Amino acid sequence: MTTAHTYSSIDISSASFWATTAVEREKTFKILRERDPISWHPPAAGGILPAEDGDGFWAVVRHEDIRYVSNKSELFCSGRGVQMENFPQEVLEATQSFLAMDAPRHTKLRRLVSAAFTPRRVATIEQQIRSQAARIVDELLETGDCDFVHQVSMRLPMWTICEMVGVPQDKRFLVADAADQMVSYADPDVRGDREPIQIMGESIFALASTAVEMVRARREDPQDDLMTSLVQAEVDGETLTDDEITAFFCLLAVAGNDTTRNTITHSVKALQDFPEQRQWLVEDFDGRIGSAIEEFVRWASPVVAFRRTATQDVEIAGQRIAAGEKVVMFYPSGNRDAVVFENPDEFDLSRTFNPHLAFGGGGPHFCMGNMLAKTQLRAIFKELLFRVPDLRVGEPEYLLSSFVHAVKRLPCTV
Repeated sequence: MTTAHTYSSIDISSASFWATTAVEREKTFKILRERDPISWHPPAAGGILPAEDGDGFWAVVRHEDIRYVSNKSELFCSGRGVQMENFPQEVLEATQSFLAMDAPRHTKLRRLVSAAFTPRRVATIEQQIRSQAARIVDELLETGDCDFVHQVSMRLPMWTICEMVGVPQDKRFLVADAADQMVSYADPDVRGDREPIQIMGESIFALASTAVEMVRARREDPQDDLMTSLVQAEVDGETLTDDEITAFFCLLAVAGNDTTRNTITHSVKALQDFPEQRQWLVEDFDGRIGSAIEEFVRWASPVVAFRRTATQDVEIAGQRIAAGEKVVMFYPSGNRDAVVFENPDEFDLSRTFNPHLAFGGGGPHFCMGNMLAKTQLRAIFKELLFRVPDLRVGEPEYLLSSFVHAVKRLPCTV
């Protein structure tokens, strides 16, 4: 197993820590960045599998160290899981696709999936996003006061995913709900009287069965959608298997939904809290939205943490890490690192230097959907800022999660 280490006295493993706000958590991460940037912690609470004897993880909290781990895939692998907690191997295979793979399998699968995103397909997706954003704001204006998360921010990414993949209309709510449950099982409000493994199993079944039906249908009757492109994708004579397509669909439904949804939610709140930044953006939206989006995702840091596993004995910032030990990168901490970001606690849309880690810190696992997310953010904020100028939001209700920085509900008035 692992070498015996002394656990840090600073708590970042308990459910009570993750029940606090990001602002409160940042105070803890700042202490770690300054005093103990590579620290050993007990297993995170709320895992699917019980912790093994002597288990724990190394917390990586500084920007430079997160980038190092991200770019050294030969030293820090993904194939043993990417979340803080332990998951059954069959769950990783069924849901995380190449996210939880290493080269050469990761390289092959990512190339095959990339081949499905042809220039024509990308152009179609971009037009779909602009149309969806306009319609969502139409309906927001018709609805009036509501929950912003359910009326706006969660609808655009899931609508985008369903439309571009070709999910049948009668399956879209099922897909959206299952994707949401996959990252929400630790929250008592979501979990109810169910066990986390039950929630995970139900969600996997819903997403996988939908994908299997679609794969079979597209092999018999191709359509003008991404699922057909995935079925037909070929690189060097190789194609994707049904299981590989199904796993990628599960990954796309979850990763393509939750990250963008929460960036939209956090950003609309920040634009209200920092009215001078909102005004700056509105004055030249087309010329300034590019830098603004980078600040949106730095500020939101929608993915809290990703784990790697050391493939050999290695050293980071003077700390020896043994082969087989978990290494967890905390992106919100890296995105508030004062060594890299000037005034990191300020929401500054005009940052000219913004090497945030919100799409990963580079390397082979850099977010494949980053351009898709940016297109959605550009489209929805253009609609919101100019068509709903008097939009006001209340206080967010946060999801208890050590994986995503999520908002369950955000009341708004129109």
